[in-house]
Amino acid sequence: MKVLSRGLITLAVLCGWLLTYLLGASALRQEHDQRELYNELRRTLASAEVPIGGAIDPGMPIALIVAPAIGLSQVIVEGTDGDVMRSAPGHRRDTPLPGQPGTSVIYGHAAAYGAPFGDLTALAPGDHLTITTGQGEFDYEVQRVRHAADPTPAPLQQGGSRLILATAEGQGWRTGWATDRVVYVDSVLKGDPKLGPPGRPSTIDVRERAMQANPDALVPLVLWLQLLGAAAFGGTWAARRWGALQTWIVGVPAILATLWGVTDALGQLLPNLI
Repeated sequence: MKVLSRGLITLAVLCGWLLTYLLGASALRQEHDQRELYNELRRTLASAEVPIGGAIDPGMPIALIVAPAIGLSQVIVEGTDGDVMRSAPGHRRDTPLPGQPGTSVIYGHAAAYGAPFGDLTALAPGDHLTITTGQGEFDYEVQRVRHAADPTPAPLQQGGSRLILATAEGQGWRTGWATDRVVYVDSVLKGDPKLGPPGRPSTIDVRERAMQANPDALVPLVLWLQLLGAAAFGGTWAARRWGALQTWIVGVPAILATLWGVTDALGQLLPNLI
């Protein structure tokens, strides 16, 4: 019973730390990455080096989205898997870039990693979104917030441009933290779109679709778990041979560092919109 109780307490602490990391501490990383991405985007905009089409490397900053109605201001990166979306909302690679003809899709977290799209459902028809890309500034007008069971929007007219923002939402007691379904914001460009160069991907990996996990995180997760186990074993051994105070001073930072790595890798195994 003593071993079982300690095991349950340890499990509860780990689960509590995971929630604390995803809903709080991960925002620190996202905020830091956003500052670096903004500086990079500003530099490339000034030098006309922002990619406007073709094959773009995942994680590269491509646009800035601003929605004054909900206080949204985020750098958008290329790609929508769990790895790149830790730092920023991601542009789905098999859709045109914002401001170009067709339907562009951008994913963003609703609760984890700073919750950049956490207030997305507060947008109302008539609100405006401003997208700045390497081709200029584009103004989109919100048409509606579309939930999972709602009908899809009508096909675009020839040469039209639509922007769809996607995130996750929950219902009832899960609202705001235990999101489990996709919600969309549909908007249309006010003005003329601009053509981009050809060569955009026509397909994407399953992990880049809505509410998918990043299986590549399994390898670092296993490695971090091994390091965490080694740190815990080493701390137990040191407490008996070296002394409790010295072990706390040296061991706690090591355990916290490895625990951070575990939760960071585990977060990528969760759906990419939560």
